This record gives sequence, C-alpha cells and structure tokens, in this order.
Amino acid sequence: MLYHLLYPLHTHFAGFNVFRYITFRTIYAVLFGLVITFFLGPVVIRWLRAKQIGQYIREEGPQTHFSKAGTPTMGGMMILAGILAGTLLWADLTNSYVWVVVLVCVGFGLIGFADDYLMQIKKRSKGLSARRKFWIQVLVATVACSFLLKNPSFNTELAIPFFKNVKPDLGIWYVLFGVFVIVGTSNAVNLTDGLDGLAIGPVSIAAGTYMVFAYIAGNVKIANYLQVGYVAGAGELSVLCGAMVGAGMGFLWYNTYPAQIFMGDTGSLPLGAVLGAVAVATKQEFLLAIVGGIFVMETLSVIIQVGYFRLTKGKRIFRMAPLHHHFEMQGWPEPKIIVRFWIIAIILALLSASTLKLR
Repeated sequence: MLYHLLYPLHTHFAGFNVFRYITFRTIYAVLFGLVITFFLGPVVIRWLRAKQIGQYIREEGPQTHFSKAGTPTMGGMMILAGILAGTLLWADLTNSYVWVVVLVCVGFGLIGFADDYLMQIKKRSKGLSARRKFWIQVLVATVACSFLLKNPSFNTELAIPFFKNVKPDLGIWYVLFGVFVIVGTSNAVNLTDGLDGLAIGPVSIAAGTYMVFAYIAGNVKIANYLQVGYVAGAGELSVLCGAMVGAGMGFLWYNTYPAQIFMGDTGSLPLGAVLGAVAVATKQEFLLAIVGGIFVMETLSVIIQVGYFRLTKGKRIFRMAPLHHHFEMQGWPEPKIIVRFWIIAIILALLSASTLKLR
C-alpha cells in the first residue's frame, strides 16, 4: 500500500501521455506545493500560537525588531511539507537525483528543527551549538555528495559560467567541493532570513531559475545545443524545484510584511541546502554564486564585518551585519529593503540565464 501511495502520480494515468512530460508535472508540483503550504498556514500559525512558540529577538539587534517578538516561528515545517508533497506526488521516484536532494531537504530540515526546538520550546537561548550544527551539516552533505558520485551519469567536472570550454576535473575532491556548496548555501540563506519575506523571495526566484537549468541539464538535445553539461536524469529535479517555488509562494502569503509567521532555521537551513544540492546535481555549481547573489552579499558582509572588527580592534565597516541590517540602521523602511533585494534577485536570475548563450 505504501508503495502505491509514494509511487509517482503520473504512473496511475499511463494512458494519458501528458503525464509523461516533465513540464506538465512541474506545473502541478508548483500548484500542489503552493496549495498545501497555503492551506497549512492558518493551522500551523494557530498551533504555534497555542504552544507559545514565538520568535526570540536578540537585544543587540535593531530596535525596530522588538515588535516582532512572539511572532510564531518554525514555519519552515509548512514549506518542507509543500516541497515534499509536491515532489512525492509528481516526480519520478525511481530517479536517484530526486532522492539525494530529498535526503538533503529532510536532513537539513531536521537540523533546523532541532535548533529551533531547543531555542523555542526548551528555551535555550542559542539552540544547537554552532560547532555541532556545522558538523552535522557536513555529515549530511557528505553522504549526499557520495551518493551523487555513485551515479554513472554524474561526473566530477566543474562548469564555469561564461567559459564553457573550461571544465576542471576535481576527481575525488569533488565531494569536498560539493559539501562546501551545500553547507555554504544553507548557512548563507540562514543569514539572509532577517526581515519579513526577505529570504523566501530570493529562494523562490533561485529555485525557479534552477527549475529551468535542471530541465536543460536533463535534456540531451537542449544541453548539447546550449553547450552545457548533460546529466542524464537530472531533469526530474525541475519537478522538485517547482514544488519549492510553489511552497515558497504559499509561505510568502503569510510571511510578507508584516509577517504572521517566520520560517526559522527549520526553513532557512534546508532551503539553502536544497539549492546547493540541486546546483551540484545539475553541474551548475558556480552559477549559484550569481543566482544566489543576494545570499553571497549577505554572507560576505558578515565575514568582512567580523574580520575588520578584529583587525582594527573594534571598528566597523557596516553599521550592522548582515547587510540588510545596515540599511535598516540607515533608516530604510523594511518593505523598501525587502522589495529592492527581490529586484536584485530577479536581475541576477536573468543574468544567470544569459550564461546559456554567452561563451
């Protein structure tokens, strides 16, 4: 019975050729992810309020954030439900790439849930220790990358945007590189999740971009025409990315300013990790630095701020890091920062799409 429940929906309609198309199933994965997350919203918000699971605001943060204290958090559960439901219903579950990314999604989701659980329910001010959280992330990412390397259609060459003839082969060191991409993206999205809707907007845009790149990578004719790496079977990841886009839009309905719910680490850690895993699986790792430029900017602002503070013994470059807090301290209204970051994310997505034709 469980087999039939989990087996891809389109196999039950084998007589209808339309269910064989990845594009058709991707559209419905988007819709299912959106609908499931949207309808879960009120239920999850009421449950979190009843359990008094509300956002903790650090004293050193911007004063404008104090009014957000107590807003329900751990809303990432809604997003993960939408992603997993859309994927399990519409993706080909015999595809190994789908299961590797689902493993990353669930693994990092559990890490984020454990961190939020300790902080919000057990009332530990810092949740999981940074060191413990990091090494568990590395473990999950290592397992995922090791599974990828076992796939006969997967290679260890790197694709460099704008330089399609440059393809360095990392060999066994590719695992280390893949772990860096997945863990780095996970924590970069986590750093970006500081304003209402700030993280989920660029995440959804990036997922939509990789939805297209996954389809191209898995189509031998299109991949050869555009001179991008062909990865047999990677096209099914477009269905998962579609579910991610839908779940992100459903969550944004409640997370938009002023937010009724926050995603917490339960959402930010797995969302970033999934983007990193899809980038690795589709052989578009370096492209993630362009598509996810917002996350790169936010992370670099923290690294620069901390490094400069230590070198100068107390001086700062930004008024506060991550970068979105710097603009808050300059007096920018929160909605203006959020929308402008979304605009930048769209521009970066278009720039990444241009690499398909630029040599």
